[in-house]
Amino acid sequence: MEAQLRKVAPDQELLKFYDQMFISREFEERCAEQYTKGHITGFLHLYSGQEAVAVGATAGLHRDDYILSAYREHAQAIVRGAEPRRVMAELFGKATGLCKGKGGSMHLFAPDLNFMGGYAIVGGQFPISVGLAFAARYRGEDRVAACFFGDGAVNQGTFHESLNWAQLWQLPVLFICENNFYGIGTEVHRSSALASIHKRTCGYDIPSEKVDGMDVIAVYRAVKYAAEKVRETGRPYFIEATTFRFRGHSMADPGKYRSAAENDMWKARDPLPNYANRLIVEGIATRAALDDIEARCRTTVDEAVTFAEESPWPEDREIWEDIYV
Repeated sequence: MEAQLRKVAPDQELLKFYDQMFISREFEERCAEQYTKGHITGFLHLYSGQEAVAVGATAGLHRDDYILSAYREHAQAIVRGAEPRRVMAELFGKATGLCKGKGGSMHLFAPDLNFMGGYAIVGGQFPISVGLAFAARYRGEDRVAACFFGDGAVNQGTFHESLNWAQLWQLPVLFICENNFYGIGTEVHRSSALASIHKRTCGYDIPSEKVDGMDVIAVYRAVKYAAEKVRETGRPYFIEATTFRFRGHSMADPGKYRSAAENDMWKARDPLPNYANRLIVEGIATRAALDDIEARCRTTVDEAVTFAEESPWPEDREIWEDIYV
């Protein structure tokens, strides 16, 4: 077992980890409900099961550090500080959304939080992460660009190009692979000659490690160490966090390519109840205190749905705003 929790962080921060994981799960499950009601349209990729990665990793970064992600990014935006109601309104396509209803599920963006976007193009965030890291170094800023991506993105050309440039130019990029073992419905060992993704970095002389992505404390410690290493050296680092999505690739995917035994094995490692049990066992929280956190999170998500439902649609003139030319 990992070190005792109180040796890792103060009680308040340890409880915040649970709060953030729970609201992320609750938000995603309500998104699924709203999708079936037709309030959310298009593609919807849910994060249920992977919460420990977003929460642990974000806690290990500085507020000034950049965060970029793929299209499964609702939880990462919320954990970074985006208001759940504005994220939900964005998914509804409403004017009060995080991006005025123009981005939707796959394109959340909050530069005021240094959350520099979810990207629907697989691997689209890699070169942008390198560019932001280059800008930070050029300006002499103490910033790390944390780039989140899935295992399905590592065969993209942008992955290799970006790792190469990050090391060649000595840029402060922290690459974080959320390996949930499936690129849509294809298992990683069927699409990658080297299924241990963190070992791929040897071709670019980038240090790397593998961490249990179902353990929020393990992720927090790994990312905190890696981010400080990047900050200290100005060079890239790579983390592979092994995790599991409890739903299909998107709401359109029934996930029948996975066996019931595999699903049951990973659900036994669900980061929420396992972490809750640890908080209780180590005397950080009582069950009643965790119940209060859960009730508060459910209320916040209820209010987010109501806010999204009652918000106005964008006006027609908005089609001419926020464009390049």
